[in-house]
Amino acid sequence: MKKTLLLLSVFILTSAVLYGGGIVTNTNQSASWVRMPARTATLDLDATYYNPAGLSLLPSNGIFISLNNQVIGQKRTITSTYNLLNESEYTGEVSAPIFPSIYAGYKTEKFAVSFGFMPLGGGGGATYDNGVPSFEYPLTDLVPALALLGVNDYRADIFFEGTSVFYGYQLNFSYKISDMLSVALGGRYIMAKETYAGHLKDIEVYNYLNNSDWTRADVIMTGFATSAATGGSNLQAAIDGGILQAGDPASLTVVGNLMQLGIDATGFTNAQAVAGFQTAAATYTARATVLGDQEADAVKKGSGITPIISVDFHPSDMLNIAVRYEHNTKLVLKNETEKDIIVGFTPTGTPVTQFPDGAEANLDIPGTISLGVAVKPINKLLVSADMYYYLEKSADWEGRQDSLDANGFELALGLQYNLTEKLAVSGGFLYTKPGTTPAYNNDLSFNVQSSMFGLGGSYKLNDMIEINLGGAYTIYKDGEKDLTRNTLNFTETYDKSTWIVSAGVNLFFGK
Repeated sequence: MKKTLLLLSVFILTSAVLYGGGIVTNTNQSASWVRMPARTATLDLDATYYNPAGLSLLPSNGIFISLNNQVIGQKRTITSTYNLLNESEYTGEVSAPIFPSIYAGYKTEKFAVSFGFMPLGGGGGATYDNGVPSFEYPLTDLVPALALLGVNDYRADIFFEGTSVFYGYQLNFSYKISDMLSVALGGRYIMAKETYAGHLKDIEVYNYLNNSDWTRADVIMTGFATSAATGGSNLQAAIDGGILQAGDPASLTVVGNLMQLGIDATGFTNAQAVAGFQTAAATYTARATVLGDQEADAVKKGSGITPIISVDFHPSDMLNIAVRYEHNTKLVLKNETEKDIIVGFTPTGTPVTQFPDGAEANLDIPGTISLGVAVKPINKLLVSADMYYYLEKSADWEGRQDSLDANGFELALGLQYNLTEKLAVSGGFLYTKPGTTPAYNNDLSFNVQSSMFGLGGSYKLNDMIEINLGGAYTIYKDGEKDLTRNTLNFTETYDKSTWIVSAGVNLFFGK
């Protein structure tokens, strides 16, 4: 089957999880997280995102800046047992070469103000050289539909590219109530944008009976439409000329012609047969339109605000406990469409398109509750543990949230050991359990149970500069979904793996 590049968005209905986080939310927001993915109780500069209240506990006053980037890659494999597909396995390569997180702020004796910038959702692109099953299934219908004509194969030229990123701009105000208790209030402004561009061209079928080589599918459908329109016109002319009576039974030839066009004309009168031909002409004209060359050029945009509350409890230098709550972010994406692809028609003949201009869809960012504990059993060793709970069933995803059987959660453990005063090594483990069901998952957006392992270290050049380096690898449990199409039962299997390499620098200009 001939194809061009198929580049799909990571974010179709909901963000595909490339990294740590919930179905929509990325929590891999620093280089330190990659090397030690339990950061909710951190008192480092990435606390701007993970533990805003902890910023009031920085060891000295002054200005701080944290610059981070991650290079992320993911391999996705989708397997379908549908026997009419030309291919059974579809492999995609996901990449995000630039995934930045930037933090800055100022801390005084009891008060800190901080700002953060991060890609809270999306942030990557996926390349499928052989497409995905959902793009192929409608084309496979051409083979059985035209089997009597000798058709036994199909091909198409498909190109589709999509980008998706939800940029977050966060502002926090932190205050130390006492040596043991600090609080923070903040908010995050989300700017969401998805872009879609591509084409569907040269859909062709092969006729093995007469070895006629490849023929455009829309040309075949147009031929059927012309034949139906001609049959209807000739029959109506015969009625108008008095040769036939409208109420008389249609002839066996007319009934046979309608049967060949897919209309059961048993018992039809001549008038009903005319209407049948007209219906067939409209149906095949619509099919020709759908199977013709089409292009898409669309943008989806939306914005929202996330209120954030953070509390840090610091009873001693050996123990720190933090809690962060992020409220549900109401987000509505609106289409701005220049070109669109017709995917069907309503019963009245109105085109149904993939990205109708001006259409709006809810895509909330779910609320999150995170709890973190950091313990220093000895001076050189730091042990941290996190729990994230994502309130996804309460979000509005145009009904797709109803396919969840529970809210998702994450559990993380991190260890850091200081080899010297300047050099520390660290590692960690993150377990993610989404509340998705087989009904939720599809070949464009699937979320399954995963385990991530991170490793890295930090080095302090001096009191002002610290370097963080990390790498992580995530493995996923295969997901399966049983489907039925044209009375055929089959299974789709979803698998993926992710790697991350990160680097960051923390700068502190203390007084």
